[in-house]
Amino acid sequence: MPERTSRRSTIAVLGPGGVGGLVGALAARAGHRVIVLAGPETASTLRSDGLRVTSGFFGDFSAEVEADTELREPVDLCLVAVKHPSLPEALERVPAEHVAAGLVVPLLNGVEHVAALRERFAPAAVAAGVIRVESTRTAPGRIVHGSPFVEVDLASSTAPPDRLEAAATILRDAGVTTLVRDDEGAMLWGKLGLLAPFALLTTYHGEPIGTLRTERRDTLAALVAEVAAIGQAGGGPDTSQTALRFYDTFPPEARSSMQRDAEAGRPLELDAIGGAVLRAADRHEVPAPLTRRLVTELGRSSTSSPGASTGADATG
Repeated sequence: MPERTSRRSTIAVLGPGGVGGLVGALAARAGHRVIVLAGPETASTLRSDGLRVTSGFFGDFSAEVEADTELREPVDLCLVAVKHPSLPEALERVPAEHVAAGLVVPLLNGVEHVAALRERFAPAAVAAGVIRVESTRTAPGRIVHGSPFVEVDLASSTAPPDRLEAAATILRDAGVTTLVRDDEGAMLWGKLGLLAPFALLTTYHGEPIGTLRTERRDTLAALVAEVAAIGQAGGGPDTSQTALRFYDTFPPEARSSMQRDAEAGRPLELDAIGGAVLRAADRHEVPAPLTRRLVTELGRSSTSSPGASTGADATG
């Protein structure tokens, strides 16, 4: 268990799903005051039962948190952990004046949401964040953490360095491996270069990463290379080798959050992930035939039957 911090910070968590629920529970266990923002039923459950985490890495534990439908006071850190389709409505729960002196950190997929947050909140109060973790909400307040790591990177072209360091300290207190990066764009594209191939292929084929990295490794490698080239054109790092090595560390049964959403019939973050890659490809005139085919087919199947997967060969 991480050592409790000497300074008790107040943290808001917008969206107590797999990511927000896990990080919020870890922060509360480390001694911070955590206010979870959610709908009325979920907020009521969290007020009475708290957050319960099942984790082979952190151990199983429960954490008491406060819960409300709206943020009603200033906080030091606001973690935004809702899915993209819910983001505009969810942000109505966070009045800008209550985060003006703190920091808003989105732990979302994609690269385009940070600009939208800076339109809503003061630019000095917004940082980009990326998280690497496998964590799932199985019921309100119930979180199952499956990966042997939780890693967060922070960067901002607009927030003061001291706010970034304060946020990093809170996360480290909670046991989250946290780094402050210099280049916001490179950080976001570095995450998307790892995420997009994993999310698109697991969802398209309805298969876990263990099957993809063995039976479909050539297709996986081709998609990784394609997305890496697009990211590099936009100033991101070369993820063509690191992505494959990263996937090889996953438990073979690991599935992407997009795949889980598809299987449950929930809206997909297809535009935030695949759409963002294609828009960047068009801007930089980088070919993206495989990505385009996957996004198109997933879009068709989710429109005709939410959660359906074509199951066809993506290279065909």
